[in-house]
Amino acid sequence: MIESVLLWVFALLSAPLFAGVIFKVKAFFGGRRGSPLLINYYTLFKLIKKGSVYSTSTTFIFKLGPVVSLGAVATALLFMPLAGHAPVLSFNGDVIFILYLLGLARFFTIAAAMDTASPFEGMGAAREAYFPIICEASIFMILILFYRLTGDLALARYFSGGQPFGLWQTAGPPLLFVVMALFIILLTENARVPVDDPATHLELTMIHEVMVLDHSGPDFAFIELGSFLKLFFYAAMIARLILPFELGNSFLNLGLFSAGVLIVVVAVGIIESVMARYRMDRVPKFVLTAFALAFFATAITLEFLK
Repeated sequence: MIESVLLWVFALLSAPLFAGVIFKVKAFFGGRRGSPLLINYYTLFKLIKKGSVYSTSTTFIFKLGPVVSLGAVATALLFMPLAGHAPVLSFNGDVIFILYLLGLARFFTIAAAMDTASPFEGMGAAREAYFPIICEASIFMILILFYRLTGDLALARYFSGGQPFGLWQTAGPPLLFVVMALFIILLTENARVPVDDPATHLELTMIHEVMVLDHSGPDFAFIELGSFLKLFFYAAMIARLILPFELGNSFLNLGLFSAGVLIVVVAVGIIESVMARYRMDRVPKFVLTAFALAFFATAITLEFLK
């Protein structure tokens, strides 16, 4: 249990670092030196030291949004097996609870954006409510596959110890479709290219960034930290699937797990360097690709298991 808690703390502390790797990768492809690797920590500390500014048109919902969203994502990480260790919390059916937690974080982020009565933030909130619906359908399809393979609805049964390697042995190549589907979900849920461009400042094309324009100081720090943790959460799942090995040593497992997360964030940085964001009408088709991949992986595996 102590190791699980320490790994959870490791996730909280290292998530900004892994997100900072994306900046370095993009700078490398752009032929620039780029910002320091610890830039996200500097930004969080700077924001926490500042004060928050609130519009007279907002209510307590606006203040509650960043706190609830950060708390929900941090709680979801308690159920995530990190580096092969059992999670801090686990029960059969916790995957459904985790989806509700992530949905709660999204709901309060949207509610806080709507509370400002800004038409731009309302437009971003509508997009934030629309695209993740397809992601949730894709995740449920993946859960159907995992449930059929393990008989459980708990992340600990999918990603702890040697379970990921067992999934590969049972499902085989169709699990590659699951990895690709999860990566598309990661890009969508975290508003990365080609779904959204986190570096843009044009409200008409933004999704996540436009919703947090009115947040400042510690509130914005909570939102930023929550986004780093959310990126880490999805990257951790993919990392356990692409490097499913159990090395028999806690430090070696942590190093292997960190290498897997690093591979995922580097891939995100490469995609943001070589691709442009899609037109808004093309984004649903891209997100639906995740559902198609998850559906085919499930259908092929279930037919094979017969």
